[in-house]
Amino acid sequence: MRRSKAFAAASAVVFTFALSTLAIVPAGESPSRLRQVIENYEQDRGAFQRWFTAETSAARRDRFRRLYTDRLAELAAMNFDRLEPQEQIDYLLFQNHLRRELDELTRTAAQFDEVAPLMPFAKVISDLEDSRRGLADIDPESAAAKLDALAVSIGEIQRIASSAEFQKPKRTVAFRAVRVLGSLRQTLKGWFNFYNGYDPEFSWWAKKPYESADGALQRYIEFVSTKLVGIAPDDKTTIIGDPIGREALIRELGYEMIPYSPEELVEIADKEFDWCVAELKKASREMGFGDDYMKAIEAVKRKYVAPGKQPGLIRDLAREAIDYVKRNDLVTVPAEAEETWRMEMMTPERQLVAPFFLGGETILVSYPTDGMTHEQKMMSLRGNNPHFARAVTHHELIPGHHLQQFMNRRYRPYRSIFRTPFWGEGWALYWEFLLWDRGFSKTPEDRIGALFWRSHRAARIIFSLNFHLGRWTPEQCVELLVNKVGHERDNAVAEVRRSFSGEYGPLYQMAYMMGGLQFYQLHRDLVDTKMMTDRQFHDAILREGPIPVEMVRAILTKQRLTREFKTNWRFYRLG
Repeated sequence: MRRSKAFAAASAVVFTFALSTLAIVPAGESPSRLRQVIENYEQDRGAFQRWFTAETSAARRDRFRRLYTDRLAELAAMNFDRLEPQEQIDYLLFQNHLRRELDELTRTAAQFDEVAPLMPFAKVISDLEDSRRGLADIDPESAAAKLDALAVSIGEIQRIASSAEFQKPKRTVAFRAVRVLGSLRQTLKGWFNFYNGYDPEFSWWAKKPYESADGALQRYIEFVSTKLVGIAPDDKTTIIGDPIGREALIRELGYEMIPYSPEELVEIADKEFDWCVAELKKASREMGFGDDYMKAIEAVKRKYVAPGKQPGLIRDLAREAIDYVKRNDLVTVPAEAEETWRMEMMTPERQLVAPFFLGGETILVSYPTDGMTHEQKMMSLRGNNPHFARAVTHHELIPGHHLQQFMNRRYRPYRSIFRTPFWGEGWALYWEFLLWDRGFSKTPEDRIGALFWRSHRAARIIFSLNFHLGRWTPEQCVELLVNKVGHERDNAVAEVRRSFSGEYGPLYQMAYMMGGLQFYQLHRDLVDTKMMTDRQFHDAILREGPIPVEMVRAILTKQRLTREFKTNWRFYRLG
């Protein structure tokens, strides 16, 4: 009882402080008293993330678990029914975020348990780092003994793993172990460098034992990589990935407020892909290739611009899209947003994982460099032809990612912590749907380009979910992109590598089309019924922040909410 009263009192203080800041709320944005609560949490979480650098540390997991459970308790002490509608949205978003973070702690702990038999020495390294972070006094002689024992322990586990009796882990588990071992090595290096040279006694005792431990760790990483994973330690091309399984997929879908099973989502993607194929055949016939749309795609790929001319093309395509949305009063484009987008060229190294464009305030343009092989040059030229680039450009800039990010910084920036690719990538892809419906792609070549990307998004759902369900290998994913979508092989490999490198979450690739379909249905519900104009609809979305699309729907439709809101919006009809 005392604890609940304390939370209620603390919340009241925070609410009072938040109310005192209303003068700086942008015009037209209703204030939320939870803003300060969320911003304080984000600051606290960031501080702990910077403090705990050893990712295998049990102390790190315990501290974050306490952070999340404490904040959930604070939320539970609030009277949900007395909150304003925008505050209820923030409450639900924050609650969903905290529950997801707790679930992620459990999932990552289970993942570490899988690799733990390959690194029984991990606790020694994380304990050393936690002690240093806690500014405990160090005993150089004791530290040297620990390092010496660490080197022995690493050598012993390598000897055991080399024996014929050793039961090898799954390749994906061994691959995960390589990453964790690399992180442990960096942690140990940072710990050693903190003292070395600054504490003469430490250097005298610990330098040689550290070199032995570091050398043993390097050799062990090479062993696990080559013998258990089956790749060279410096291999940047082989795709392995780490499937999360059906249960984890369903949990993730719940947090993203997507009320469909993985199997239903694959069914949706199949339907969307079939629609794309039918439209591709129509465009193919107009180009004189009959129903053989792969020949039409091939003809479009050959229409690339000369080396050095791609920046001018992208400039013109960007201006075309901006002029179109402004002229048709589709969305507000602040003059400052139009004025400040930039262009840079993608490095050859980065093109290995991003063979097309990346965007936001700066659009990164993929095109061949003089150091590439002839085959690499031709694949890059063909894959970034003007008709493919047309849809990509407005996806990355305006009305896509650049406009999104610009408005996110202006309106409700505290909601950035709830960022989801279903809003971010979904919005940019939704504009491809909308502009298609409005006849933005007039020539069959431009329609081929737009459909190439639309079918690509459907294929991403198919291959990424099948991979995480354990049904497909990365090689099968590549073949789908090459044989069914029409990708250049190197570009397909890069796309799959990007999907499973660990840089993106397991739902990221499917979020493009699913988020786009959510916005598309919401447009039907609110704009096609004349409840809102295009501009009102799009401006309202951009002013609410990068949140799950079902929460956007709740705001725009003034939906009545409860503390234990459950996702229930079936935005796509099956059957």
